[in-house]
Amino acid sequence: MILPIPPHRRADQVAALNDLSCPHCDAGATAAHVVPAFDCRAFRDTLGSFATGVTVVTALAPNGERIGLTISSFNSVSLDPPLILWSLSRQSPNIDAFRSASRYVVNVLSAGQEEISNRFAARGDDRFAGVAVREGLGGVPMIEGCCAYFECANDYRYPGGDHTIFVGRVERFTQGEEQLPLVFHGGRYRQLEVVFDETVDED
Repeated sequence: MILPIPPHRRADQVAALNDLSCPHCDAGATAAHVVPAFDCRAFRDTLGSFATGVTVVTALAPNGERIGLTISSFNSVSLDPPLILWSLSRQSPNIDAFRSASRYVVNVLSAGQEEISNRFAARGDDRFAGVAVREGLGGVPMIEGCCAYFECANDYRYPGGDHTIFVGRVERFTQGEEQLPLVFHGGRYRQLEVVFDETVDED
């Protein structure tokens, strides 16, 4: 069962989790390359029917600055070799830094880390201020308290419409102590609740 987080624990910044920003429908216009009946806002709302986990992708910019963004477009690609993907708007001010980074970490947020999600979804001078981190491979920051980590080499990047698709080769992965993930669905954060748990005896 997926339960909504109480309203007082949600922030306006959750809108930034909708990675598929559209300058046309955001401005009330219709994209020139699609038929007039295509409603970008309705398309995004419909995509929101698919529940996702919430991640923060962290890296080091070429100048050594720590960078990080909240991303919900994370997915697995391949087991052999181990590959994952995520995407970022080509209009993001961090796009060049992520393209140039040699590696990055996908931090899978745990239930209760919505404040971390909001912080890295909003614009700010130092998103890492006050956030407990440790260093991963290559010194890339890893956010404490997550339920999983994927440390990746930034091997492949592909054009995907108004986004760039990053395909990372997993160099190391770790499960955190927290087990339940933070979930995003229908424009709001959610939490999972175990409603049925059965242990199967192995013969």
